Amino acid sequence: MKVVTREDEELLLELLNTTPVVDGESTDELADPDSALAWAAAHGGAGSSGEIARLRRVRAALQDVIRGAGDAQLLEEHVERIALRPSFHAGALTWELQAPADERLAARVLLAWAAIDERAPGRIRPCANPACCRFLHDRSNANTARWCSMALCGNRFKARRHYQRTRKPADGSTGSS
Repeated sequence: MKVVTREDEELLLELLNTTPVVDGESTDELADPDSALAWAAAHGGAGSSGEIARLRRVRAALQDVIRGAGDAQLLEEHVERIALRPSFHAGALTWELQAPADERLAARVLLAWAAIDERAPGRIRPCANPACCRFLHDRSNANTARWCSMALCGNRFKARRHYQRTRKPADGSTGSS
């Protein structure tokens, strides 16, 4: 009876993370039409320009909601044409996503966000590195993950903080308090 798959949850995070900061510059992996169509096709999408436009709008709304810059009501316009239809397959009740072809990928993303938010609120969140625009899905038991990648953001942030704590100020004091 599972409507949202692990693949859908990964799709959600991958879409949210299509606006990374690279070498200090904000980028958008869906800005270039060819790259956007390739991204959509690689994720099972129709690859239409309408689909890309919807993905961009859904991504922006979800990013605002997750960052706390907007209310979940921002998503209302994106769910109006989504429906789940019950059916029986092999004697079991299943749910089938009903949405126009160029809205199905965005619908899967929205359903994944809703499922995660219902099951484990706050587990999808922005990276704690203020210089990063990526998101993470905290699957830890303690719900303490802070970085989109410990190897990148976590280590860089911690190293920067350590340097600021330990460097010697110009007046010759040790800099530690």
